[in-house]
Amino acid sequence: MVAAADIRVVLVETSHPGNIGAVARAMKNMGLEKLVLVRPKEFPHSEASARASGATDVLERAVVVDRLEEGIAECGFIVATTARDRDQNIRVLDVRDGAQRIVSESLRGPVALLFGNERTGLTNEELSLAHLLLRIPANPAYSSLNLAMAVQLVTYEIYRARGAQHVSAPGPIPLATGEEMERLYAHFEEVLEEVGFRDRTTSGTRLMERIRRFINRAELDQNEANILRGIFTAIQGRRRPAGARSNNSTAGKSDS
Repeated sequence: MVAAADIRVVLVETSHPGNIGAVARAMKNMGLEKLVLVRPKEFPHSEASARASGATDVLERAVVVDRLEEGIAECGFIVATTARDRDQNIRVLDVRDGAQRIVSESLRGPVALLFGNERTGLTNEELSLAHLLLRIPANPAYSSLNLAMAVQLVTYEIYRARGAQHVSAPGPIPLATGEEMERLYAHFEEVLEEVGFRDRTTSGTRLMERIRRFINRAELDQNEANILRGIFTAIQGRRRPAGARSNNSTAGKSDS
């Protein structure tokens, strides 16, 4: 789990209710719950609920205000997103670097993330309320992002900056133990000897060392180690009848 943080997503004059729902879903994906809507064209709306897809609780708690200043009144640090070059004298950071700053400031007090209208973005007046501008790197030939995509990218970077990491669930079958792996390697070497497979390198002594390395990289579980040993046993079983016939036709010779 990531540490709690008071980071609020503020959407200004969102024109399409479906985008509000998609933003709510993006927020919940990344552990953010506080949504502020400034003069949304249509809200509440059935399409917003449909696009939220399981994040309707974020929509139900959303605060709707008439003025941006009202929506950020409790926030000590304001961050605005923009895709356009501005002449404003405001510090601009890449979204990844900005996320670190946002998380740091959220430990001191509430932070607001401003996202503008889908068509026009944030006005210069709205940008003037921000302490920091965020830029999302994108193809210069086509840098315009859908509103929900922009929110998803920014909140993802914030989620990572808050210390979240993907942790794979442990597999249901334990990894092969050291003892089981040693039996596997001994069996492997035995089969190589029986089929006449030799190390053809200059030194002629590193074959099993190399085999150990690439099998260790596979991180075999107990079933997988047993499958390999079963294959080796089957190979040996197919070879033994031929070996037995050879022994029967050669009187006076014993197995080594």
